[in-house]
Amino acid sequence: MTQTSVANADLFVTCIVDQFYPEVGVSVVKVLRRLGVNLGFPKDQTCCGQPVYNTGFHREARTLAKRVLEQFEKSEYVVVPSGSCAATLRVFYLELFADDPELLTEAKALAAKTYEFSEFLVKVLEVEDASLCGANYQGTATYHPSCHLLRELGVKEEPHKLLRSVPGLEEIELEGAEVCCGFGGTFSVKFPHISEGMVADKIANVQASGAETLVSCDMSCLMNIGGALNRQGSNVKVRHLAQILDADSQ
Repeated sequence: MTQTSVANADLFVTCIVDQFYPEVGVSVVKVLRRLGVNLGFPKDQTCCGQPVYNTGFHREARTLAKRVLEQFEKSEYVVVPSGSCAATLRVFYLELFADDPELLTEAKALAAKTYEFSEFLVKVLEVEDASLCGANYQGTATYHPSCHLLRELGVKEEPHKLLRSVPGLEEIELEGAEVCCGFGGTFSVKFPHISEGMVADKIANVQASGAETLVSCDMSCLMNIGGALNRQGSNVKVRHLAQILDADSQ
């Protein structure tokens, strides 16, 4: 299917991508531009507030969330390369501002135009053929669906549709794919031993799959799983979906 060009979209880059994995942000931009998107980037954007919100500091979370509402007020679409942060903008802000009618209206407006990266490609741009963005990835890969992407946003098939259409890539099923990797943001800090047990199960399944690459739509999950794989001396590579679709990143 030929992609539908969208006149304007703005990128909410996320803290983890900005601070630790800027190459993922570069791939996101390249893929979207190749698909005809006129992509903007509000330079004064900050954290969405999810870490402090999940920790119970709702007043601080509201301060950050208000800034996000202001920064993306005029956006036609907001694209987020993370199911976790996209869920914050689309779901958790509605809870955060439930007691403020004016801000709740603004939060609903933001939620209506916010999409996770793979969701935006498939549902808005109507791209199901990854060759349209120049994708070419030789090898085998398996996919880990992040919890917020799957459970809060209901995004399940979109990443698979894109992966299966990448020339040269063979997707291998991951056993226990929908089981949490154990990161959960502050969960891994509060309950490190439980988190370690969960990620141990995850990497065992990744290695058992025989795939050369583990793909996800959330760098937080990949940071956790990739770190565990590295400590095991594994050769399995971890890649954000955008990096798979961006042939320049290979």
